[in-house]
Amino acid sequence: MNKLLVAALMALALAACSQETKQETKEAAQSVASDVKAAKDNAASAVGAATEQAKQATDAAVSDTKKAADNAVEKAKQAGTEVKDATKDAADATKDAAADAVAKAKAAGADAKKATEKAVEDVKKP
Repeated sequence: MNKLLVAALMALALAACSQETKQETKEAAQSVASDVKAAKDNAASAVGAATEQAKQATDAAVSDTKKAADNAVEKAKQAGTEVKDATKDAADATKDAAADAVAKAKAAGADAKKATEKAVEDVKKP
């Protein structure tokens, strides 16, 4: 009978241990599940933040590129205007110089004609 009693007590102790082990395993599994959920939530949050930062950086780069392009276009327009003005000024100066040269050539021609006429008169005189 002692043997039977010992065997029964051992079976009860084993059953109690088994129930406690099951509870601890369940709690450990719940803890792991909670940690996995928290890690997933943190990872999702980090991905969201990184995505937002990348979007903001891209928007800033696009804005900076647009500003640089606008500045380049403005400078090109300004340079074009300056070239146009300089070309007009050069054309005006060339026109003025040509007019002066024509006037001087006419004056020189008139002077040469007078000198020739005087020389002819001087040759005709006895």
